[in-house]
Amino acid sequence: MAEELSPTEDSAPPEEAVPPIIVNAQYTKDLSFEAPTAPGIFAAMQKEDPDVKIGVNVDFSGFEDNIFEVVLKVEATCTVGSETAFVLELEYGGLFTVNVEDEVRGAVLLIECPRILFPFARNILADVSRDGGFPPLMLGPLDFAGMYQQQLASQAEANRNDPD
Repeated sequence: MAEELSPTEDSAPPEEAVPPIIVNAQYTKDLSFEAPTAPGIFAAMQKEDPDVKIGVNVDFSGFEDNIFEVVLKVEATCTVGSETAFVLELEYGGLFTVNVEDEVRGAVLLIECPRILFPFARNILADVSRDGGFPPLMLGPLDFAGMYQQQLASQAEANRNDPD
C-alpha cells in the first residue's frame, strides 16, 4: 500500500533554480573578407601550401544589470609565399544574462560564454572562406580557459611592475 504524504504548513514550494548563463541573443557584429590577389592566387596555391595565421580575442561589456555582451573576435590571414590570399575578420557577439557570484563572473564571461559562441563563429569562418573560393577554414577547439589564465598572469605581471 502506498503512503500518502501531506504537505506541512511550513514547506514552501521549491524555488526554481535560476540558470547561471542564459543566452539572450547571438549575432554577427562585424564580418570582413578580402581576397586581394584573386584570381591569380589560386594558381599559386596549386604550387605552394598556404600559411594561415589566426588571432583570437574575447571581450565583454556590461549591457544592463546582469546582462553582458561578449564578443569573440577572430582574424585569419592566409598567405602563399609573400602574397596575401585572403584576410577574414569576424566579430561574433552574444548577449548573456549571467547569474553568478562576482568572484567568478569574469571567468564565466571570458571562458564559458565564448565556448557557447565558438561553434557558430567557426561555422561562419568556414562558410565565408569556402564561399570566397578557398578551402574552408576549419578552426580546431580553442582553450578559452588557458587564454583567461594568460590574461590573469599578464595583469598580475603588469601590477607587479607598476605598483601604483
